[in-house]
Amino acid sequence: MRKLTLTLLLTASIYLCRAQTVNPRPLTMAEYDKAQTFTIADLDKDTYVKFENTYVLDRYENRKPYFVTGADGLKKRIDLYKLIAKEGMQEIGLMVFYTNEKGKLYKALVPDFTADAKVWAKYFQDIDNINKEETNFILKLSYILSKEVSFQQYKVLNGGKDMKEEAATYGNDICFPGDELVTMASGEKKMLKTVKPGDEVITIDPATKISSAVKVKELTVHEAKNYALTQLVLVSAIVKNSNAGQQISLNTKILQATPNHPMLTKQGNLKMGQITEGQEVLCMNEQTGRYETFTVLQKTEHGGGLQKVYNIVANGGSTLLMNGVMVMQK
Repeated sequence: MRKLTLTLLLTASIYLCRAQTVNPRPLTMAEYDKAQTFTIADLDKDTYVKFENTYVLDRYENRKPYFVTGADGLKKRIDLYKLIAKEGMQEIGLMVFYTNEKGKLYKALVPDFTADAKVWAKYFQDIDNINKEETNFILKLSYILSKEVSFQQYKVLNGGKDMKEEAATYGNDICFPGDELVTMASGEKKMLKTVKPGDEVITIDPATKISSAVKVKELTVHEAKNYALTQLVLVSAIVKNSNAGQQISLNTKILQATPNHPMLTKQGNLKMGQITEGQEVLCMNEQTGRYETFTVLQKTEHGGGLQKVYNIVANGGSTLLMNGVMVMQK
């Protein structure tokens, strides 16, 4: 989740950088705290609200709300407002009003990109706290911000790598961390490190999308190292416009593997480290029960810490389902 939080920070920073008027100034901690007290009486009607004749909440681009339904079937509402300092009419933040299916309202304030690190730290803590109550809050917010502001690829800034973890091992191992989940023939999901020879797993024919069961011949185990890992966040989003706003049915997958593990994308057979945001990968959509293409929303690369990595050798098929994502067998 820290990777998602960092990417969300970058997304928001790019948005605010573009949104700034001349002579931008940072959001202060006092303003950050004060803005948390601001309320909108009617999110359906109030598009421009003044506070103390000093600040304004102005509905972002006059957009209607987003209604996001995740794999759990619960509908959340997200409204975005620019936070503007009236003096100079400077945009200093982006206020998010997040309403869950029970009507409970959460507020998050994305700081101006010039804000002090302490303000950003407070923002991180606040959204982490919300995320503890509202599962996948950060991911849903990241998706909305990415959609609104044409999310710039993380790799543009630093090659897609977490520069603090550059000591990670890059080698020829084509494997997964042990806690990734394999789909078994029975339909259950089992941690990769617990799979045994003789177990039956699902394989999918990439051409027909027909699945079948194959037996595991061997579970290959590689010695513990700080392996470099590529992480993909994939989404399937069905968007429908209505008079009330945009209705979004959102399904997500997160997959980690060593950068050279092969995957079959719509653009061809690629190593995970070669995949870029916007490419499409076949996944199991639990909401529909079908194999469908998911789009890569975010890609990061980092050191996974000292651990063993694993790979399944099966007696047939060319693919496996890992965390609901179709991957190629080694």
